[in-house]
This record gives sequence, C-alpha cells and structure tokens, in this order.
Amino acid sequence: MEYQVEVLRGQHEDFTNFLSEKIRAYNNEQSPYHRESRKKGAVLPLQLIVTDQQQQWIGGITAEVYWGWIEIHKFWFSEEYRGKGIGTKLLAQAELVAKDMGATKALLTTYEFQARTFYEAHGYQVVGEIKDYPPGSSYYTMVKVLPQE
Repeated sequence: MEYQVEVLRGQHEDFTNFLSEKIRAYNNEQSPYHRESRKKGAVLPLQLIVTDQQQQWIGGITAEVYWGWIEIHKFWFSEEYRGKGIGTKLLAQAELVAKDMGATKALLTTYEFQARTFYEAHGYQVVGEIKDYPPGSSYYTMVKVLPQE
C-alpha cells in the first residue's frame, strides 16, 4: 500500500471539513447518541444574558443541553460585577433551566487561573487535568450531578 504525506503549515478548510465529515460518520456508526444528536432540535442551546440598567451586556452564560447533560461553554462577567453573588445565582439558574430541559449532569472546562475554585464551591468536581497547559498552569474538565428534588 503506497501513500504520501503532504505537510501544510496553514489552514486548508476543505481538508478540515473532509476529516470532520469522516469522524462524524464514524461516530454516528458507533454511537446511537451521536447519531441522535445530529437531528434537528436534539442539541438545545441555552443562554443567560445579564444586562445593566442601561441594557448593556455585562456577562452571562452560553451552554447546550444534550444527552442528559448541560455543557457550559462560556461564563463571564464584567470585573465590576464580580464577587457580588451574581455568578452563583446565574449558575444555579442555568442548572435549574437545564434540569427542566432534561439535564441530570453538568460539564464544563476551566483554566487554573479562571474559576476552578468557584465551580468546586458549587459542587463541581475535577475529572480531568492537563498540567502545564498553558505553561505554568492547568486546564480542567469538571462535572456535577445536578440535584434532583
């Protein structure tokens, strides 16, 4: 079997799309969950937007709910609003809404210099760590089982 390797140091969008399609097809064959998540409406977006009195965005959360999980992608606040309990309330609200949408667990990633201790204080546990990423820090995957009433 002969083959050749071409090395590119730039982006090749067609090749990236080719690989994405092949990986997606393989995942669909191997996992009914992946296959189902490709259907329209299977992955449910969730956004909580926080505004100030002038209706300017000061922070919030973006997430998706699928496979019985909420995956929190982005969570940020303007510096002046930090440390006032808004983040705690917002995270609890996101979890509550996600539970209404069918989630029983939560997933997120964070860097050591970001919010690991904040999430731990709210019941999240580190399930994975990549040390020295970026150099001198760590990158964490964290999960939480959402409490059922």
